[in-house]
Amino acid sequence: MAETGDEERLIAEGFGRVLVELDWYDGLRRGLAEIDGQVHYFQCLNYVDEVEGAQYSVWPASDDAVAMETEQWMIYVRWSRRHETGKAGPHPGGGGVDARYDELELLLTPHRQVPADAREFVAEWCPGTGARYQAEGIDAWVRWKRST
Repeated sequence: MAETGDEERLIAEGFGRVLVELDWYDGLRRGLAEIDGQVHYFQCLNYVDEVEGAQYSVWPASDDAVAMETEQWMIYVRWSRRHETGKAGPHPGGGGVDARYDELELLLTPHRQVPADAREFVAEWCPGTGARYQAEGIDAWVRWKRST
């Protein structure tokens, strides 16, 4: 993660941490991030857009959803660490690999659906310099501005 001084600067500049990566395609496309200190889901509206300047649907995540997302994220982080050492089995997202991961996937499906009242924002990304997959999220920051 960013150094403490860097974190303070990023927060002061309106950036929030990215806590969970749910989809990556040429950049972050879907996940959970802090906005004004609260956790929100975000989902790219058009995957053919470049990540910089792309529009995202953004909506608040409930405390229950955040807890489940964090638990599932930790299963993934542990798998990723084993994968980096060449000791991992199949990816848990493939189904049938980790029963709790699969259970959480089912429980989280309704929370991950873009609600009708989702707001539209454009993301400005700021990558960190640390390890991509960490318990406290990925080493990336995002600042949102209202879509026009």
